[in-house]
Amino acid sequence: MALSDSVTTCLSLPVHYLICKLGFEKTDAYDINNILSENGEVCWHAVTEHVCYLQSDQSVDYVKSIRSLGPVCESVNLHFKSLTKEQFVIKYALWFHWTNCTELFLEVFDVLQYTQSTEVALGLMKLTSCLERALGNMNVLRVFIGSPYGLNLRNVLWHGFASPKEIPAKYCAMLLFLTAGLGQLLRTYLLQNKCILVHRPYVIFVSLEELDVFPDLNHEAVSIAEELVNLSSFVLKPMIPFWMAALTAFKRSRYADCVIFLLPQLEVGLRLLFTTTNKCPNRLLTAESSALYTTFDEMLVKHLDNEEVNQLPAVLEEPAMEFLWDFLNHQEGPRIRDRLSHGEINLETFPREVANQLVAFAITLLCRFSDEDMFAFKEHMVVKPLMNCASCYCSRFHPIARLKKQVLECMKSIHLWPELPTVPEEQVQTVKGLEGNTEASTLILMISEILSQLQQYMPQTCCSSDDPINSVLTERLLIELCDTRICTLYSPRPVLEMLVVLRKISTQCHQVSEQVIASTELRYKQWMNKTLRSRQRHNYLRMLNSIKFLSPVLRLILVLMTVELVNIHLVCKKNPSDYQQYLKFLKSVLQYTENLVTYTSPEKNKWDETLELTNKILIKIKRISDRKLMLMQLTT
Repeated sequence: MALSDSVTTCLSLPVHYLICKLGFEKTDAYDINNILSENGEVCWHAVTEHVCYLQSDQSVDYVKSIRSLGPVCESVNLHFKSLTKEQFVIKYALWFHWTNCTELFLEVFDVLQYTQSTEVALGLMKLTSCLERALGNMNVLRVFIGSPYGLNLRNVLWHGFASPKEIPAKYCAMLLFLTAGLGQLLRTYLLQNKCILVHRPYVIFVSLEELDVFPDLNHEAVSIAEELVNLSSFVLKPMIPFWMAALTAFKRSRYADCVIFLLPQLEVGLRLLFTTTNKCPNRLLTAESSALYTTFDEMLVKHLDNEEVNQLPAVLEEPAMEFLWDFLNHQEGPRIRDRLSHGEINLETFPREVANQLVAFAITLLCRFSDEDMFAFKEHMVVKPLMNCASCYCSRFHPIARLKKQVLECMKSIHLWPELPTVPEEQVQTVKGLEGNTEASTLILMISEILSQLQQYMPQTCCSSDDPINSVLTERLLIELCDTRICTLYSPRPVLEMLVVLRKISTQCHQVSEQVIASTELRYKQWMNKTLRSRQRHNYLRMLNSIKFLSPVLRLILVLMTVELVNIHLVCKKNPSDYQQYLKFLKSVLQYTENLVTYTSPEKNKWDETLELTNKILIKIKRISDRKLMLMQLTT
């Protein structure tokens, strides 16, 4: 029998008692009129008198408070059930406006009428995500969601410890009631202080195409997923209703609901794998307030808290680990769970694309981790493409992936330079006092020498000894280099330090390119319209001359950066002295690009100075190359 079949709850005994039993021990009825005035206002004093305190230090006594509040919650639940939707809207809708999610709270009222267990849990998760930041210091609310010593409903649900049947509907009703009460308090405060409430804007997912990993799921794919849920040992049996609710929500285009249901279940399934592979079954359960929950954060790390190596990454394998880090953890990724659970995303406009990726990824895990023979499923024409996509996933939001993207975008920008308009040669010769500049040719020669020296360390498909600049410093070579898979998991500190500098260099190079494009187009128009003064004409022609060497030097920097990136893990083999010298060299390249940004800006327009700067940096690059301090030179 699979371990997933034997697990009946993920709540430890003390937590199970707190949530499922303690609030039901006092069975005496409680009159709703004690906490609700005739004009529909919440009597906060009457609610807070049920919060009990320890005599020793006057901190909250959570056990006594939950026991005392139990009948109050039941009374509120019955009160809401006695109202029609119209009555509820008239009486309470105004008091939810402060949340900026009025419709969400009205939906929770509907849920309470039917008490379908998965929807109650969903309602609670939405409520807690909206309220969390506002409620931190109110003791009555800390009993429900703000403390690991209390019911801790937010964490228990969002981290997937509670099954649908383990969350009493009356606690959902009580939070709905208290939210209305907060709205009343807030309105009074705003009126007294003559101010208005300004809501922070929601986080918007940009560049959705970057999240596009798996093909779009059709109805057949979701039907197969429903079959897999009942067969896979990745799913704990008490949690099956949550999985089915997630898939139903997807089919009904309720994409935020789908993901809110699904994320905790992915966490539960991975926790089961984590505790099995690391032989720590006790960590499958919720921890008490004195111990640590086993959450995504703990499961995705390299080492366990006892310093032993975490076995989960080896079981999941690198592509799945990279997917999880991308979608959940990386700072520049969507960080879906954090943003959803903290109320930072507009649930009404949650994109299908994001839900599609998570459901598809979940299907691959259901297939991979099972005691059943899943061969027929894995080879199914709908599932097989998903398995293929999952097996070759590469990080898109790790700094390594972001640098690759930056480099390619910068190269695209520089490739626009030959298309820029230039003045006819005969017009150039009419400008007096502009002497021919042989320095540009000297710099181009230096670039060719550096390339000739380093060519042996680059892919041979793009190299030509006749014209190294135009055969090596190409977009095609960068694309080939960026297609190289580089390990991103658990990057050591020197790698991350180096990436910070490389990304800054790339950003500055791109800025230079954009400034060159803008300045060239503007000056050309002014030249043709004869609106340039004599000095400006000279400056414009110096700019055109500088472009001749700036293009190859920027392309050289991009190519060298990318070859170094491909070999980035070799930086850990350098001794501390060589590493510091190497980092110092990278920072000097950064300084060069920062100075270029300044000199090529419309405000400065110092094109002659760019020549001197470029000469100095090329000498440094050559010196580092001669001393074989580059990472690419460690490969032989």
